[in-house]
Amino acid sequence: MTVRQATHAGSWYTDDREQLDHELQQWLDSVPEQVTEVNPVGDSCTVPVKGIRAIIGPHAGFSYSGANAAYGYKCIDTQNIKRVFLLGPSHHAYLKTCALSQCTEYSTPLGNIRVDQELVRELQDKGEWRLMSTRVDQDEHSLEMHLPYIYKVFESRIEQISLVPIMVGNLAFATEQKYGKLLAPYLADPENLFIISSDFCHWGSRFGYTFYQSTDDSQPCHLSARDGRPNGVPIWESIQRLDSAGMDVITQVDHAMFRQYLDDTSNTICGNHPIGVLLAAVNHLYPKYAQRQDGPRLRFVKYDQSSKVRSPKDSSVSYASAYLWLPH
Repeated sequence: MTVRQATHAGSWYTDDREQLDHELQQWLDSVPEQVTEVNPVGDSCTVPVKGIRAIIGPHAGFSYSGANAAYGYKCIDTQNIKRVFLLGPSHHAYLKTCALSQCTEYSTPLGNIRVDQELVRELQDKGEWRLMSTRVDQDEHSLEMHLPYIYKVFESRIEQISLVPIMVGNLAFATEQKYGKLLAPYLADPENLFIISSDFCHWGSRFGYTFYQSTDDSQPCHLSARDGRPNGVPIWESIQRLDSAGMDVITQVDHAMFRQYLDDTSNTICGNHPIGVLLAAVNHLYPKYAQRQDGPRLRFVKYDQSSKVRSPKDSSVSYASAYLWLPH
């Protein structure tokens, strides 16, 4: 038995079981029963959302993104779920493919979650996968930061739940399509839930990204730390509009449109490849219905920024949570 240790507990989030359980419960309890969706603006949903197949959620330290992530997890209807596919980007190991875990369990301060080794072997037989070493597995936070919430929302039946962790590399568009097609049958299965790990815009000179657009129709530019405050809208508002445009594209459930948005803006959405794989899987299942009213429905329920950037010397990371519903 190889257990992936909770290597970020005690730094990115508390390693105290009771405190962690209390924090997660507080964040979940703070989500209203009727959630106003942030993209598209104006709609609302009652949580949990019956029959959802996937959520998108952030993976920063819980002091920054724990409250945001609760909105995605509160959307989950856990009743019929038996298996959780967890897709996260690779921040440290360079990959041009996807990688599977060799561990038998993932640990959290709340308890352990069993890895579905049989399904991992099944995936290996179907496509081109690398295997994560234990060190690579434990170094990656994009997967680990979702584990406490997974344990918490499935706590009453955690022994019946299995996990399929997938590290998603720096994939070409065609490779995202390939993995999307491979994973599409699993996404179609109502007993499976997909969790897509992603933060949104990483803004600031320390991230090498200082996109700024003073108005919707003005020419974008990149600010320098030597610049003063811009004369147009505050920088945080420009970031919000940039992220909002990205969320709008994602809600169209169009893989090619999302890639075009990334090519046009270079927005530093660190989980853009896991999101791309999800959109490719949906497009494979519903090639003619992606933008029809009776087709797949992807909605964002929460958006936050770690800070309100006003000076080019500042920095921030954006967080967004969403759910995906598929027609029967």
